[in-house]
Amino acid sequence: MGDEKLPISREKDRELLIPVANTVDDAAAASSKPSSSSTSSSHTAGRETFGKVIRSWASKKFMTGCVILLPMAITFYITWWFIHFVDGFFSPIYDHLGINIFGLGFITSITFIFLIGVFMSSWLGASVLTLGEWFIKRMPFVRHIYNASKQISSAISPDQNTQAFKEVAIIAHPRIGEYAFGFITSSVTLQNYSGDEELYTVYVPTNHLYIGDVFLVNSKEVIRPNLSVREGIEIVVSGGMSMPQMISTMDASRARNSGEISRY
Repeated sequence: MGDEKLPISREKDRELLIPVANTVDDAAAASSKPSSSSTSSSHTAGRETFGKVIRSWASKKFMTGCVILLPMAITFYITWWFIHFVDGFFSPIYDHLGINIFGLGFITSITFIFLIGVFMSSWLGASVLTLGEWFIKRMPFVRHIYNASKQISSAISPDQNTQAFKEVAIIAHPRIGEYAFGFITSSVTLQNYSGDEELYTVYVPTNHLYIGDVFLVNSKEVIRPNLSVREGIEIVVSGGMSMPQMISTMDASRARNSGEISRY
């Protein structure tokens, strides 16, 4: 009887051991699967990070190239367009004569402009210019275009006549604490009940130099910086990008200069 019980107990032990072995194998397989998936996910994350670094580096270098080449390209394009534009005045004459030399019309135009400047600086040239302006100002629509163009060109004229910009000015506009950049064009005396008040006519450009607003500002409220008219025009045309880091008023610069002179 004892021998019969032993095989039965051994069979039961085998049945108990077999599931245990299977469970161990399943656990090992399950543990091996996450390790392989985690390895593949880490490789994928590494590739994505490397791709982001490469794209960021390439975009930065591309933008650096654009920043360097853009002003050069614009300068070259405008200069090339200006040469072709000026060359077009006299190049048809040379083409009619059978002379095809690029730049000859440009040189002729520059020489012609120089001779016009020399001629108009004389008494005879001024008389011819006055007569020509008299005819232009009699035309109904052309005279407005000519007057506006002449005021703009006279602003950068080396003669600095009465119609040119006198000085660069800074006024409080549009609110207190905010300032606008403008040009003094003339002065006027305002007569009121409290007495005479000196006003400056300040032109504040709103679209480069062609469109702007005119303000009459008390002379005591006008800030006059130590900037020339040409520097002011450059600041306006460049949209403020050529603004110097420090601006001093005319009174401060004069006081500084007088202090330096007194030291010597």
